[in-house]
Amino acid sequence: MRISAFRKAHFNAAHRLHNPRWSEEKNQEVFGLCNNPNYHGHNYELEVKVSGEVDPETGYLIDLKYLKGLIDEHVEQRFDHKNLNLDTEEFRALNPTAENICYVIWKILREQLDGRYDLAVRLYETPRNYVEYPA
Repeated sequence: MRISAFRKAHFNAAHRLHNPRWSEEKNQEVFGLCNNPNYHGHNYELEVKVSGEVDPETGYLIDLKYLKGLIDEHVEQRFDHKNLNLDTEEFRALNPTAENICYVIWKILREQLDGRYDLAVRLYETPRNYVEYPA
C-alpha cells in the first residue's frame, strides 16, 4: 500500500532579498520592501510530505516521531530565530527567497531520509504565499 505522511513545523527567521551583482536601484526595483538593508522577518510554516510503501510489519510508512526529530534537528534548530543571510552557511551566497529556502530544506532532509521514501517540502512564507519542491 502506497501512502503519504505529513509533518508540519515552523520557524521564525529574518532575511534580506538582495543580489550583490545588481545596483541598489535595481535591487529596490525588483525586491522592494524585501530588500530592506536592516532585514525583515517571517513566521515560516513548513509541511514535509513523505511518500512510499507501508511496512507490513509495523503498519507505518515512517515513524512520525523520527520525522519530527529530523525536522527539528536539521531545519528548526538550524534556521529558527536566525538571520538567514548572516547566520547560516546555506544563504551566505544564495539569495534566501522562499524558493531557495524550500529547496535547501528539501536537500537537507533528502540527505537524511532513506532513499525508499519520496519527499516533498511546502514552505509558507505568509498564509497566502507558499512554494513547494518538487513542483
